[in-house]
Amino acid sequence: MKRREFLGILGGVAVAGPVSVTAQPAALPVVAFLNGGQPVNATTNAAAFRKGLSEAGLVEGRNVTIEFHWFEGKYGQVPIVLADLIRRNVAVIASPGFPPGALAAKAATTTIPIVFGVGDDPVKLGLVASVSRPGGNVTGINFFVHEAISKRLSLLKEIVPQARRIAVLNNPNNTDAAATTMREARTVAPTLGMEVLEFEARTIAEIDAAFAAIAREKADGLLIGGDGFLQSRRGQLATLAARDRLPAIAASRENAQAGVLMSYGASLTDMFRQVGIYAGSIVKGVKPADLPVLQSTKFEFALNLQTARALGLDVPPTLLARADEVIE
Repeated sequence: MKRREFLGILGGVAVAGPVSVTAQPAALPVVAFLNGGQPVNATTNAAAFRKGLSEAGLVEGRNVTIEFHWFEGKYGQVPIVLADLIRRNVAVIASPGFPPGALAAKAATTTIPIVFGVGDDPVKLGLVASVSRPGGNVTGINFFVHEAISKRLSLLKEIVPQARRIAVLNNPNNTDAAATTMREARTVAPTLGMEVLEFEARTIAEIDAAFAAIAREKADGLLIGGDGFLQSRRGQLATLAARDRLPAIAASRENAQAGVLMSYGASLTDMFRQVGIYAGSIVKGVKPADLPVLQSTKFEFALNLQTARALGLDVPPTLLARADEVIE
């Protein structure tokens, strides 16, 4: 496999290719940021991460260097990047919203601190020994993206009461997230009078193919699984859902803002900021073992009213009243 090396600026975000990046000044500690999505759609999240670092007293280019690694769905390249980061002994590896990166980093090093942001129980994933006392070199934040699947399916049923067949779209490269999503969906759906149909996509082309298959199966709605790559393709997902007149719900409000019908979940922006705070604290000398795993407590429900109207859906007033954000 050829190695690509580049460092660019896109929309104010430093972009490092999925294989390696240009060497950074040795005088500054390096925080390596790993994410499965695409940089073009991640300006807000990157800014939130920088803000967290600044709250911990670190400013990019002044007393810390940030290397942004965006894998763009190519999760198989994570070990190559990690080998280089470990060889250079970076100060911290941060993996917000990217469990495969955090798990691979934990397997690869017991000495370099790792800060994760995951949507599933980090103890169950094997990232930490306990939430209050993580131990070792790993800590982070759990933003409960998978535990909220029951709520998402309930909201979808509320706005489309006749829904019987619900498509669930996952990225199979995000193994644990996909398995948890399907387990939760299969448990909850029958209680709502629905069945779930599983579809997978790990590339842009596979997203197109998945929607074609969903249309053939005549699904009544769509649940978009939590995954960094799928999150970064929210514009594509919203466009295809609109084309196929498919009511869809996802985990983050950015999806609803992009045109998906609804979203319910913890604030991703705040999660990226919190990961930045922890990464900065560790650079300043705090041990990851002394930082308890944070847990999101605020969940946001966003409803795209324009999309609802385009789909010909009657939004119950009670549902509208509960929305934290209504997009006209």
